[in-house]
Amino acid sequence: MNRPPFSKDILKIKDIESLADHLGALLKEEIFVKYKRRGAVVGISGGIDSSVSMALAAKYIGAERVFGVMMPEKDSSPDSESLAEKLAKKFGVPHIVENIRPALEGFKCYERRDEAIKRVFPEFDPLTDKSKIGINKTGLDQKLPPVFHLTIIDKNGNQKSKIIPINEYLQIVAASNFKQRCRMSMVYYYAEKMHYMVIGTANKHEIDQGFFVKYGDGGADFYPQAHLYKTQVYQLAGYLGVPDEIIQRTPTTDTYSAEQTQEEFFYQLPFEMMDPLWYGFENGYSTDEVGEVMGIPAEEVQIIFDNFARKKKTTEYLRANPYYFPVI
Repeated sequence: MNRPPFSKDILKIKDIESLADHLGALLKEEIFVKYKRRGAVVGISGGIDSSVSMALAAKYIGAERVFGVMMPEKDSSPDSESLAEKLAKKFGVPHIVENIRPALEGFKCYERRDEAIKRVFPEFDPLTDKSKIGINKTGLDQKLPPVFHLTIIDKNGNQKSKIIPINEYLQIVAASNFKQRCRMSMVYYYAEKMHYMVIGTANKHEIDQGFFVKYGDGGADFYPQAHLYKTQVYQLAGYLGVPDEIIQRTPTTDTYSAEQTQEEFFYQLPFEMMDPLWYGFENGYSTDEVGEVMGIPAEEVQIIFDNFARKKKTTEYLRANPYYFPVI
């Protein structure tokens, strides 16, 4: 196989202008030619991925044909709304705030989640305490599946963590997923009202590793960043002029009441390390070659590769399209 030697900067985009122009041309083709729509709706959160999707759309189809929807709820960081507002104003994109807390309360999202938390920590008080789910980082150097922990933090900052039982984990995740599915419904309301299409915000890692909610943030008409590694998303953000505060912001889930990074919740690795490792995994580089460049033992690289493979396999259901049974 003719391929370049493995290196830490193997994912550096050589001609970022051409890449952006190509993505912009695809946006115009999909929206205006193929589906004959008037524009695009983007759910914006103040995060890097949604910011790049909005910036691409504003640059290539025109800010007046893009509509941004901010959808905060009870557990959202105040920074999310303020940064999303700054983003939309910078690119001149019309936008609106739709607080989805009442809808989530109607679905008993918080109630169902807190019910499961209290089965693990009976002392948990949802009026004053915060919570989050996190994944163990040590699983990366062990031949074991990742283990999720539930953490609660009381009003005085005291923190407790336990390995979360499977039934409670499933209930907390199922209840929390109402958030992403409510947001999907809201962006499609505006898309249908305006005869627009919905631009998804997921990057390559989110899709390939299954870090999305099926029919939630996994519900969109197209994903311009689907082939981009996270560090490439940052490169594109810089080229498009996404505000520095967003580029420098640590990626968070913005789902649980306690602060939590995406690395802590799911990825287990910083993006600067995960990106080249995933590239090596996908493209058949040897663990010896990858380990030498990354400065880690080949045995550890193999364990990380096995972890990647496990995530791909166990999340196949999320990427599967509905199956239409054939007529007999």
